[in-house]
Amino acid sequence: MCGIVGYIGPQPAAPILLKGLEKLEYRGYDSAGIAVRDLERLSVIKTVGRLQDLRARLEEQGVPQGSLGIGHTRWATHGRPSDINAHPHSDCSGRIAVVHNGIIENYKELREWLVEEGHTFKSETDTETIAHLIERFYEGDLVDAVRKTIKRLEGSFALGVLHFDQPQEIVAARQHSPLVVGLGDGENFLASDIPAVLEHTKKVYIIDDGEVVRLTSDQAEIFDFAGRPVRKEIFEVAWDPVLAEKGGYPHFMLKEIYEQPQAVRDTLQGRLNGGRVVLPDLTLDLAYLRGLRKIFITAAGTAYHAGIVGKYVIEKLARIPVEVDLSSEFRYRNPMLGPDCLTIVISQSGETADTLASLREAKRLGSKVLAITNVVGSSVTRETPEVIYTLAGPEIAVASTKAYTTQLIALYLFALYLAQERQTLSEQQLAEYIAALEQLPQAISATLSCEEAVVGLAQEFKDKEDIFFIGRGLDYAVAMEGSLKLKEISYIHAEAYAAGELKHGTLALIVEGVPVFALITQESLRDKMISNIKEVKARGATVIGVANEGDRFAEEACDQVIFIPRTNEILTPVLAVAPLQLFAYHAALARGCDVDKPRNLAKSVTVE
Repeated sequence: MCGIVGYIGPQPAAPILLKGLEKLEYRGYDSAGIAVRDLERLSVIKTVGRLQDLRARLEEQGVPQGSLGIGHTRWATHGRPSDINAHPHSDCSGRIAVVHNGIIENYKELREWLVEEGHTFKSETDTETIAHLIERFYEGDLVDAVRKTIKRLEGSFALGVLHFDQPQEIVAARQHSPLVVGLGDGENFLASDIPAVLEHTKKVYIIDDGEVVRLTSDQAEIFDFAGRPVRKEIFEVAWDPVLAEKGGYPHFMLKEIYEQPQAVRDTLQGRLNGGRVVLPDLTLDLAYLRGLRKIFITAAGTAYHAGIVGKYVIEKLARIPVEVDLSSEFRYRNPMLGPDCLTIVISQSGETADTLASLREAKRLGSKVLAITNVVGSSVTRETPEVIYTLAGPEIAVASTKAYTTQLIALYLFALYLAQERQTLSEQQLAEYIAALEQLPQAISATLSCEEAVVGLAQEFKDKEDIFFIGRGLDYAVAMEGSLKLKEISYIHAEAYAAGELKHGTLALIVEGVPVFALITQESLRDKMISNIKEVKARGATVIGVANEGDRFAEEACDQVIFIPRTNEILTPVLAVAPLQLFAYHAALARGCDVDKPRNLAKSVTVE
């Protein structure tokens, strides 16, 4: 979610660090900083804002002249964007500097222990805990101190560490967050992604989970967490610099589609524990949750479609009535809100103008507000204390993919949390849902293997003027999102319909050869959907089904079927949307459209 760079060699480190961070700006960030060791001290310079703000601060304070350093661009997760919360973070002595990507789940317990040991903290972040742990364990060997530290950490991390007393090395480690080492001639580089080092070298080591690196100017030693040496093959980068920013993918949208398993894993991390849902940042008390009369969900665009899934899931699991509104309409209909209601606002950026206005209207009417957003410190998070963050990381393409998927995960978590607190599910039922949630990242990866088949469909239908999407129940919500993805990036006219409504007008639009995507993942509604498929096929439609693995009835009814792994019925939207995202992407590509920047659209809609 953030950018890491490191340098050790004969050249001044600061300019190289800044240039490397520039190459990672595409990842998105809210603050930046560097730590450089010179002869007298370890200089840490950091600031909220952009790289130009960091450069201005360096001009003001003086650029450190050492040739050993680490740098970071931060996407806030723990603590709002601020100078103090920016990386690098230091220990009590100021002799250690740490940059970190990822999330330390047990940082609160570690922080409490370290405070009892006499350590003083400056920031709100989980990362600062790492610096103090290294200080606690350091006895002259930085690699050993880092290894002892990571044994205490629960969560995900990519680390870069400096110690003033170790002037010839950077130590790094990885667990569930990307990290690479760039191999130069008499100099070496560390980074969270290849673009940061590509100007200097095309030879890299891809660091794997469970590995620690000791980096000097002339070698990179790699060990596993137990201290055993690891042999690595050098990876020769063949991408050009622009393609490298996209991780080898031709477009950010495709990269972000394939990042969904990790984004889901990150959003679940630390929120499932011992068969229960844990949302420690929420302050909604038990009496309030049990006394809820109604929930309102308001959002726009893709987030609105996530909200529709949320309605189904909350009503089913927690047995609370839910209304879903487009945020552009919500405040104009005089909604019947009060203290016994909860309003959930969903916004990827946290800055969507209509959603912000809905939040304010809900508060004015006396409702508590819960925000679901991807951006720490955004406007919605400043206006309500109740927030569930989606840990999708920066999403660059205008068409949302991984942000939508993680919004679904946040809604599932909250629905299960409500059911848990209101005791509308048994412990066994709750445990079964949680177990299914934990399997979703792997299931999404399996679903994405359908890409080759989807490419063929995109080529077949790229010149069609109309494409329809139908479904029932949760499948209708997914159909709406599939339709939106297709129209916004391929410019093909697409519509989604509740399959049961076909006889009420929609069948007039079904003509010979028109493609219809039919979602058939809800087992309780499958027979009804098969009947609806037969209705459109009788009028000449070509039907592409999205169905659960092994569903022979769907296979018989459709012209072609894309199968998804079987999971709990309420979780299928997370899987079923992936083939539709891929179809929209490849249809746009086949039509020569600008996939990442579709016409007339913006990533964050900050005007009404």
